[in-house]
Amino acid sequence: MSNEMTLSDQALGSLMMALQKSLMEQSDIVPTLKGFRFALSEQGLVVLNPPLVKFNEEFEESLAE
Repeated sequence: MSNEMTLSDQALGSLMMALQKSLMEQSDIVPTLKGFRFALSEQGLVVLNPPLVKFNEEFEESLAE
């Protein structure tokens, strides 16, 4: 029996959100990744506490330019 696991699409999205948040805030991504809590589902590993990325109006306006 194998203990092999894969990331679900949700977990992959959580990792990408953590990276985006780290880049936007110019902060270290390691504490966010170390804080992730995982569960095994039929789709693979899922993150129980995904990060939230908040945009302010100034940032949204710069994206529109």
